[in-house]
Amino acid sequence: MQMNPGTGSQAQEEIIIEAGRTEVRYWSDVWRYRELFYFLAWRDILVRYKQTAIGIAWSVLRPLATMVVFTLVFGTFAGLPSQGAPYPVMVFAAMLPWQFFATALAECSNSLVVNSNLLSKVYFPRLIVPSSAIIVCVVDFVISLVLLFLLMSWYGVWPDWRMLTLPLFSLLALLCALGSGLWLAALNVKYRDFRYVVPFIVQFGLYISPVGFSSSVVPERWRLIYSLNPMVGVIDGFRWAILGEGQKLSWDGLALAVAGTAVLLVFGIRYFRQTERAFADII
Repeated sequence: MQMNPGTGSQAQEEIIIEAGRTEVRYWSDVWRYRELFYFLAWRDILVRYKQTAIGIAWSVLRPLATMVVFTLVFGTFAGLPSQGAPYPVMVFAAMLPWQFFATALAECSNSLVVNSNLLSKVYFPRLIVPSSAIIVCVVDFVISLVLLFLLMSWYGVWPDWRMLTLPLFSLLALLCALGSGLWLAALNVKYRDFRYVVPFIVQFGLYISPVGFSSSVVPERWRLIYSLNPMVGVIDGFRWAILGEGQKLSWDGLALAVAGTAVLLVFGIRYFRQTERAFADII
């Protein structure tokens, strides 16, 4: 809305939706509607945390409970190695990126259906909706990170210079979740049954990713194939950054994680862009 200098009245800004909008114009619109992104992200944060202790408690209890179970199963009963780190700390360091990825994937995949009324009423780049849904997961991630530092201090484990690389691995986890989430968000609009598939994907991924155990237990001949899962490189990177020298980081595995994340993100955006013009009609 702009002020008319001649009359002093407010003039409505006219938005023209052109057929076959170019990619440059689309991404320009994403930036133009950034305030909507902030609004949706802030709304989700308020819904999760305002005037409730459950939201914060759940952010703490869920990774803690998983850590206890995995420590008992893989550390105590199976006796798997932890590469010199206390087993609970090693597990929790892996729970950080995995919980962030899993929660972001779930929020992102369901975001368009949850905001269906908004999609059918006004024009804006639909990419804003699943992207903003991830922000509340970043808040959960920060809360869990504080809890990890408390756990590390309890066990007398202190990070070194490698901690400076943690934002890079965090960004990799975020992009991996966004790329996968865009695929699932678009599919969930067209095929509502996909909302039942996402929890299965998350649960299955938890057990095939090195969350409860170190990736060093995977035989060397299978290591490269195992690393085709992008979260393997992300989780190993988190452990290496947080726990330091004792944790091994496979650079081949990290390269595969970066490449896999790039593929998911590029093709996720591409598929989302191809299908988004029909969202308002289908939803």
